[in-house]
Amino acid sequence: MIVLAIDTAGSGCFAAVYDSGTGMVLASAGADIGRGHAEQLIGFIDEALVASGKVLADIHRIAVTVGPGSFTGIRVGVAAARGFALALNVPAVGVSTLAAIAEAAREANPGRAILATIDAKRDELYCQSFEAYGTPRSEALMLEIAEAQRLFADFDGVICGTAAKHLTDQPPASAAQTDLTDIRLVARLAAAADPSQGKPSPLYLRGPDVKSQAGFAVARA
Repeated sequence: MIVLAIDTAGSGCFAAVYDSGTGMVLASAGADIGRGHAEQLIGFIDEALVASGKVLADIHRIAVTVGPGSFTGIRVGVAAARGFALALNVPAVGVSTLAAIAEAAREANPGRAILATIDAKRDELYCQSFEAYGTPRSEALMLEIAEAQRLFADFDGVICGTAAKHLTDQPPASAAQTDLTDIRLVARLAAAADPSQGKPSPLYLRGPDVKSQAGFAVARA
């Protein structure tokens, strides 16, 4: 199976073409751009396709990170993935950023449970725990730091991700201290997923920062 993987959930904007038969990324493209995912994503997809020697007609599945992460970036990636899936008549599968972080740590620490974390700022964090074989122990949560420290004080595995520093005094065995997601693992998780789970949808654990000012709305005649 040839998978086109897209990640725009964090500061990075990446695309990759992945062969599930060999477990190899045929080609990838992207950069840690911070902003401007909508303007650059299609260019990175084109670059990855050309470098892999594949065309869109060769793609069997679309993978996309669905969050938690950047509100705008997630929307860009999910919309693109659903658009490509519709045009190509192939399934699109969503992969959470926490699952991808956990997979990286699990790969480096086989046989151990994983607590994946992302610094959500404002003294909050996103977190989710996973069994040693990869299935979730808990739902993805947004917690205040103090609450997360209480809940995971006795966690019996590897704590990784950008918020790990708030939950352990020991540096995590995984090097995941960035919000950049390993696009190879996004593709691998999507290739193994059941596409009947439905279309990918954004995983927002926090509402948007910008809200409409209802008090200033102009009444319609």
